[in-house]
Amino acid sequence: MPHYRIAKAAELLGVSDDTVRRWVDDGTLSATTDASGRKVVDGAALAEHAQRSAAAAAADPSGVGRSARNRLVGLVTRVIADGVMAQVEMQCGPHRIVSLMSREAAEELGLEPGSQAVAVVKATTVIVETPPR
Repeated sequence: MPHYRIAKAAELLGVSDDTVRRWVDDGTLSATTDASGRKVVDGAALAEHAQRSAAAAAADPSGVGRSARNRLVGLVTRVIADGVMAQVEMQCGPHRIVSLMSREAAEELGLEPGSQAVAVVKATTVIVETPPR
C-alpha cells in the first residue's frame, strides 16, 4: 500500500504542506510515522480525502442534466480566435483545460477572460499512467 510524505500529499491535493499538516493535526487526515520517523499519509486515506474535498468544488451553474460526469467549473483565462476557430483556455482549480471550438460558438457563449464556464469532458479513451516504482 502506498504512503506519501507530507510534501507529496500536499502536491497531489494542490495545497500547501502546512495545510496537510493542519489536517493531520486536527484529525481530518490520518498519518503515521515511517521507519525514518517522518509523518506519512496512507495512499487510500489520501484518495478518500481527495474525493471528500472534490465534493466541495464549485457547483455546475448550468443546471443541465447530461451523461458526461466530468464537469470542471472554472474561469476562462484566454481566448485566441482566428477566422474560423477559437482556442479557449480555462483554469478549473489546479487544472488547465484547453478547448478548440468554432469562433462562432465561442462568441455565442460570450467566452472571454474572467467569465465563468464549465468544461464538460466525455471521452471514449482515458489513458492511465503510473510513475516508475
